[in-house]
Amino acid sequence: MESNPELTQEITNRIVASPQQRVTFAEYMDLALYHPEYGYYSQHAEKLGKEGDFFTSVHLGADFGEMLAIQFMQMWEILGKPVPFSLIEMGAGQGHLAADILNYIKQKYPDFFKALKYAIVEKSPGLKELQQQRLKPFKISWCELEEIPNDSVTGCFFSNELVDAFPVHQFILENGEFREIYVTRGQGELFTEITDKPSTEELINYLKLLEIDIDKYPDGYRSEINLAALEWLGVVENRLQRGYVLTIDYGYTQNRYYNPRRDRGTLQCYSQHHRHNNPYINIGLQDITAHVDFTALEKNGDRRGFHKVGLTQQGLFLMALGLGERVATLSESKQPLSTLLQRRDSLHQLLDPLGLGGFHVLVQAKGLNSAEISQPLQGFIQPQ
Repeated sequence: MESNPELTQEITNRIVASPQQRVTFAEYMDLALYHPEYGYYSQHAEKLGKEGDFFTSVHLGADFGEMLAIQFMQMWEILGKPVPFSLIEMGAGQGHLAADILNYIKQKYPDFFKALKYAIVEKSPGLKELQQQRLKPFKISWCELEEIPNDSVTGCFFSNELVDAFPVHQFILENGEFREIYVTRGQGELFTEITDKPSTEELINYLKLLEIDIDKYPDGYRSEINLAALEWLGVVENRLQRGYVLTIDYGYTQNRYYNPRRDRGTLQCYSQHHRHNNPYINIGLQDITAHVDFTALEKNGDRRGFHKVGLTQQGLFLMALGLGERVATLSESKQPLSTLLQRRDSLHQLLDPLGLGGFHVLVQAKGLNSAEISQPLQGFIQPQ
């Protein structure tokens, strides 16, 4: 698979224009994924799902969105049924999840549906166009996160597999020294890596936030730092007056993410359901992701005044919301056997702890009083 020539030229131009003839890996990843004309998410909006490069929980049927709808309904009740209750989906893919959530709320909770104000924050023009086509039956607004006024939202900001696609900085330990990885022009290859002092002190501050003693790690240890995730959570906190932030993604807590034995980091690329770890091929034609450090999101949230409601695995979260009952009642369905088997497989994939069911679900709250905080969210109530 050839790289996109226009995009490689754009990246080359950015490198040449830089005083030191290089860009950080985060800048490179940002261009590869989000360049407005040639980036992966701008050019290949249709390459999501089972026939594309990768698929998510959303592509396994409506159940995932319907379970989230049940959780959002309870959030609305805990907050005293405010009107409007804003649901702000950040990174809405092809619009499937929004359609599943809204259809279910409209069908099951008409009062909640009337109170609902649904908005989508989407960076990709191609995906935004697909969303607008799919969601025509609903009253939805599209906006930039930065356009939302401060302290204006009562409701819930939520995302599914968003943070893993934020551009990350990469670093490596060389002779006991912290070195950032930069991208420059190569000799034989299009681009190559060089290392130097960190581009920003925030990388060191990130490690301090997590209380990571880099001196205890082996030479050659390599990993990522997602400064964009902390910045994003800060913007969300500023916009949220009262309510919740729900983040679903694959990742680890700090002790697993920065385990000394995970010395190659978590960066991975996806193309036609094949996974590899070379971000310098198929440029603009493949997805590039890194696992999410959920401890960093938690600690940054604590620092910003969030209350941590809970952190659990997706499988447990969905079971607590009723997905287990759906699995149990499949045998009573009158559908054809092939349909039943396919549906059972989809539900099991959502729950599989070695796959999608092993994703993390983090919920943080802001502006709730003690009585509201004391009411547990259904997705975190596990059977005794």
